[in-house]
Amino acid sequence: AARGAYSGADTHRQGYFQRADTGTLFLDEIGETSLETQSLLLRALETGEIQRVGSTDAKKVDVRVIAATDSDLESAINKGSFRASLFHRLGSFEIKLPALRYRREDFGRLFLHFIQQERRACGEHELTDPGPRGQPWMSASVVAHLAVYDWPGNVRQLRNIVRQLTINSRGSETATLDERIEQLIQRVDRDIDRRNHPPELPGEAAAGPAPKPTGQREPWEIEEEELLAVLSAQRWNLTSTADILGISRPSLYKLINQCNKIRKAADLSREEIQLCFQQTEGNLDAMVDALKVSKRGLQIRMKELGLR
Repeated sequence: AARGAYSGADTHRQGYFQRADTGTLFLDEIGETSLETQSLLLRALETGEIQRVGSTDAKKVDVRVIAATDSDLESAINKGSFRASLFHRLGSFEIKLPALRYRREDFGRLFLHFIQQERRACGEHELTDPGPRGQPWMSASVVAHLAVYDWPGNVRQLRNIVRQLTINSRGSETATLDERIEQLIQRVDRDIDRRNHPPELPGEAAAGPAPKPTGQREPWEIEEEELLAVLSAQRWNLTSTADILGISRPSLYKLINQCNKIRKAADLSREEIQLCFQQTEGNLDAMVDALKVSKRGLQIRMKELGLR
């Protein structure tokens, strides 16, 4: 604004475009911008000029604009709440970022990043690997439930959940779950139960029970990182892993066989098992965590080798 443009304007103040000159201006939630502001923004983008409030002089600026929104701008154009000309002017290069539920392989990295970030902000030490016999900050079951949640609020919702979780857990060696997290876990459980036990349709009883569905997701939809994250969170229990991923057990076996990062219990050597047995003092659950194989598969392999 120019000096004297309005009451209290006693100095020249640079606007966002002027401060971003020769740089980049990020406009978040562009879909919520008023029509009047859209008109001014379009003019600045088209002419490369801005005019300060209370001034008659135009000033040239060189600004790269990046705009973001989670709104459907094409629908907004049809409703008359967003200018088509601005939409096309901003759309010279478009980057579409899928919702978090469509890139579950990113969940683990984002979740840990936000936890460490929020713990630093709270003055807490960063989390470290507790090892196979240590107590984790959060149980594997809770992490698995969060990993398969749909996250309608995307990354913002995940960060807010982590922030609340971290604040509630200050001074504690383990995470403290509040009502919000408990409700989220219950919602995931209900969704899994509904998927595995769909409601009976009229006339089904007379015709006999419908076969149990094999899952609501296609195996190709599951990324390698998601598969590894859920397997680890479920301590390599294949039944619960298949349920959480929403696929059949045969499909899970196929994914495991195709993944080079997953070892099979049948590939374990006698020496490796014996060493792990000594290190864990024979604790089978700890051996499962260390060897990263299913408990059933480990038991079968140990019997084959005459170790137990």
